[in-house]
Amino acid sequence: MTVDQDVLPEEDRAAGHDVSTAALVGYAAAAVGLLGWFLFGLLVQRQGFVDSFGESAGAGFALLLAVSVVGAFRHNGG
Repeated sequence: MTVDQDVLPEEDRAAGHDVSTAALVGYAAAAVGLLGWFLFGLLVQRQGFVDSFGESAGAGFALLLAVSVVGAFRHNGG
């Protein structure tokens, strides 16, 4: 079954937002930091692969949560 009509008119659709250069640099810095945290735990602290991965994954999820909360406050004007 196909639908031939658009749900929203063209002018009401949200335009794709480009990601700023500062955001891309921040994402790259976070990725490098998480990789560094993983390697520090693995090679310097010698805590094992699973523990190092879990620690860096937890830090990554905490960072994603922080970005989500800040984005929600910025979007809602709070």
